[in-house]
Amino acid sequence: MFKELENRESKLAVIGLGYVGLPIALAFSKKISVVGFDINQGRIDMMKNAEDPSDELDKSEFDNSDIEFTTSKDVLSNATFFIVAVPTPIDEHKQPDLGPLLSATRTIGSVLKKGDYVVYESTVYPGCTEEDCIPVLEKESGLKFIEDFKVGYSPERINPGDANHTLKKVIKIVSGCDDESLGEIAKVYELVVEAGLHKAPTIQVAEAAKCIENTQRDVNIALINELSIIFSKMGINTYDVLDAAGSKWNFMKFSPGLVGGHCIGVDPYYLTYKAEGYGYHAKVINSGRYVNDSMGFYIAKQTVKLIIASGKHISESKVLIMGATFKENVTDIRNSKVADIVKELKSFAVTVDVVDSFASSEELEKEYGFVLTEAKKDYDAVMIAVNHDDYLDLDEDYFKSITSDKGIVVDIKGIYKGKIKDLEYWSL
Repeated sequence: MFKELENRESKLAVIGLGYVGLPIALAFSKKISVVGFDINQGRIDMMKNAEDPSDELDKSEFDNSDIEFTTSKDVLSNATFFIVAVPTPIDEHKQPDLGPLLSATRTIGSVLKKGDYVVYESTVYPGCTEEDCIPVLEKESGLKFIEDFKVGYSPERINPGDANHTLKKVIKIVSGCDDESLGEIAKVYELVVEAGLHKAPTIQVAEAAKCIENTQRDVNIALINELSIIFSKMGINTYDVLDAAGSKWNFMKFSPGLVGGHCIGVDPYYLTYKAEGYGYHAKVINSGRYVNDSMGFYIAKQTVKLIIASGKHISESKVLIMGATFKENVTDIRNSKVADIVKELKSFAVTVDVVDSFASSEELEKEYGFVLTEAKKDYDAVMIAVNHDDYLDLDEDYFKSITSDKGIVVDIKGIYKGKIKDLEYWSL
């Protein structure tokens, strides 16, 4: 199988060309023939014009690429190695939504042939690949697992907006359904991963590893968020505490803040869902999720208290929020906790304006019901919610120019610590 790919006698297909799938597809297309498949024709048209719909990759990344972008299942039939990189979100009840994953699996199953390989990169709970996906592949293809086709799991580790930790620079976990498949899958990924591979002993181990990578980070940030609430009541600056504690060699320095997006804010729910199936209620993980999911409402309420304390009527106040994406310097608004802040402030009848040079106003209105605007003047509070590079060099004079008397600066991530002298200042 690997030799056929290497000699371009067969093709590798990537299903799902989002912020994960497109970089993978383009990386492989520099080495072998690739089919890039997505169900969104608009996105396919952009990629055919060397445009990344996620606005992460430069046009030059498309140069010298042996790749065919398509929405056609017929083109997929030319592939022998399939990589699934579709989203695995949660629903409104915070339960895993396997809809996109199983839909992609059915698509592959309809073109699967003897000798083909399927590797899942989408984040799932341990056991999902073998218990949920493989039966669908067998049903759609009429083939037998292992006897006719092989399956593996290799979790994605791409960090949106991060030019340093890219596919080729980060150690890749790979796994297979047997020793032969593990060897073949490893050889394929070695084509594009320079940092090396970690061969997990089973598919479930690889699935679990991905789950805990983000769960560990989520729980640690939740601890710091909770500490920031405690320190705020004590009148202690959290960042001063972190600087002091960080002087110890083994202190893990996490920062407080909003935890959204489609990884850290989602993946722990996949693990807790699976744990429930085994009769175990995950206490620490769920507690961490509760703290982090509550931070938007907490920040909004603290802002309301500060405005009231300044002697103003809250229903007549105006707040500017700077940043709406889930993290700095990306266009992605999925699971942005800024939306929680907007919703909570509006529940107090506050007039809220939101600015963001990266986000799409149309997407924000569709997803959260508010639009972007231009910054005006006479705001009672200005909140820096996302640390986009555009905001890093702003000074107090700028905030003075757009705030009213007794203006307040709410600096969620503490980037203006020590720089705001005259205006009221608050951070986590």
